[in-house]
Formats: sequence, C-alpha cells, structure tokens
Amino acid sequence: MSAVRSHTRPGPGARPAALIARRPYLVLVLLVVGALLAGACSRPAADEGSPDSDAAVSMDLAWPDEGQASVAVEGIGSLGTKGRQTPVPIASVTKVMTAHVILKDHPMKAGGAGASIVADQQAADEAFSSVESAAPVLAGRSYTQRELLEIMMVSSANNVARLLARWDAGGQEAFVAKMNRTAAALGMDRTTYTGVSGIESDTRSTADDQMKLARAAMKDPAFREIVATPAVTPPGGVRLTNTNKLLGRDGVVGLKTGSSTPAGGNLVWAATQEVAGTPRLVIGVVLGQRAGSAPVEGSAAARDASLALITSVREGLPAAVTRAAGQGGRPGSHSR
Repeated sequence: MSAVRSHTRPGPGARPAALIARRPYLVLVLLVVGALLAGACSRPAADEGSPDSDAAVSMDLAWPDEGQASVAVEGIGSLGTKGRQTPVPIASVTKVMTAHVILKDHPMKAGGAGASIVADQQAADEAFSSVESAAPVLAGRSYTQRELLEIMMVSSANNVARLLARWDAGGQEAFVAKMNRTAAALGMDRTTYTGVSGIESDTRSTADDQMKLARAAMKDPAFREIVATPAVTPPGGVRLTNTNKLLGRDGVVGLKTGSSTPAGGNLVWAATQEVAGTPRLVIGVVLGQRAGSAPVEGSAAARDASLALITSVREGLPAAVTRAAGQGGRPGSHSR
C-alpha cells in the first residue's frame, strides 16, 4: 500500500518563507523594491519647496519669498509653482468664480449688455457698510448684467456679488453650491467656497487651483473685457476705478485683487507677451502676502510680488522658449 502524502496547508507566513528559501533571487528583488519605495517616500512633496519640475519651459522667475504663487503661459504651459499648496483664505479673489458661474449660467457676447437685473433693497442697504467693500446701487433700478459684473469685478463690491447670486440662484447658499460644483469640475480639489464675495475667511484655495479657474475664465471674451475695464460709472452713480493697480502696465489686462487681514494680499493677474512672434496670455497667481497684516499692506505686497514676476517673465520668456526649442523641446505641447 503506497504512503499517503499529507495535504495540510502551511500557516499564513509559511508559504512566502518557503518560496524565498527555494528562490533566493526573490530576496534581492524584495530588497530592491523596498529601497525604491523608501526613496520615493523620503522625497519632499512637489508643493513644499521650490518651483515644480513639471514646468513646460525652464527659466528663473522672481518668486515671492512668502505665500504661494503659480505662473502659466497659454499655449506653452506651466512656468512653475512656488510655496506649499495648502488652502489659504483668498478674500475677493473669490469673485473670479462668482463671475465665472454667472457667465456660465447667463452667457454674454463680447461687447454685449446681457440680461436686465433689478437691484433689491438688500443690495442698496448693504452699499452703506463700513466693514466691507461695497458700491452704491439703487433699489428698484434696473441694471444690465454687464454693469453689475463690472461693478463687482472693478470695485470689488461685495453687495453686488450677493445681488448677482440672489438673481441667479435665489440665494447665496444655492449659488455657493454651484461654485463648489464648478470648482470640482475644474479639478480644484483644494478649494472650498463658503460665500460669493470672499469676506468669509473660510473660503480657501491654493495658487494652483486658482490658476485652473483663471485659465478657464479667461477663455470667455466677455469675462476678459470685464476684468480689463480700468473704471466704470454705473447709472446714477460715481466713477469706480479698478482695484488692480497693475492694469495697463507691462501688458497687464486683468484680473482680480483680494485682501484681508486673515488672507493678506492676493492677486490673480493676466498679461500679454509676444513670444516668437505670437501673442501669448500669461496668467499668474500670488497668494498670502503679508498675511495677518492690514489689508492695505498685504495688497501692496501682492502687487509688488506680482510686478516682480511679470517683469521676470517679460525679460526671460522669449529666450527660454527659444532655448527649449533649440534643445528639441516642443513648448506648445505641454499646455495643461
């Protein structure tokens, strides 16, 4: 009678040990894999230090010493990101999303007036606020959609932002839900909107996320016209000048300021730059300048930091693109 072989299965740790014992090369493989994983885990995250290495064109930029920043060129791609991409208060930069959602829901042609909107009593009463930026509107008076968007973006009027939200969605809460859905659709996964004006310090985002929004918003000709408006005089009102003091300088054609004590100074800017005979739109985001200081100080710091970035882009971008092309690169293929 032949012997019966035991079919008892080894315990949970026995089989791998047996395999390694029979196949020594597995030990070497496991050691190599372990070393690679350890090395990957020890490398600093891309958002913790100097500009990212995924930039389409390599060049030195005058990055701010504090906060966070990002620069990209349409048709070329990212020029880099600086600073830890941790969500921070963005103040009135919030209104870029407010305007973007309004124009998605109620598209306007370039040069068009858009829909007719009647100002309510709440917007008129809030115009007299001493604790936030606001612009005078008259209750019961009809304004065009363009007029209200210009008032909101040019003078950063919080009361008009809330008026537009009520007109579009019936209330601020419903409109904020639209803002967050739009942010999610754009891949802004580190952004949370809690209001439409930016006065709320728990509305937070990052330079990278605001770059995604700015690039999407600037594709709309009506939006580009509005943010390039140096001043506006509403019907029956006074002349309101753009809070973006860089507008009209060094090719700057927009976009939006934002400052508060928690947020510091923030500025999303857009400028035109000719590269190899082709006009390009350069977009930059600067957040968290002098956070905790008076809004006027933060605003000035954001303006100075943005101007330094714009200057370094204008001085270095053409040569950087030529250098990349000479090295066999295709800058235009890296747009993201």
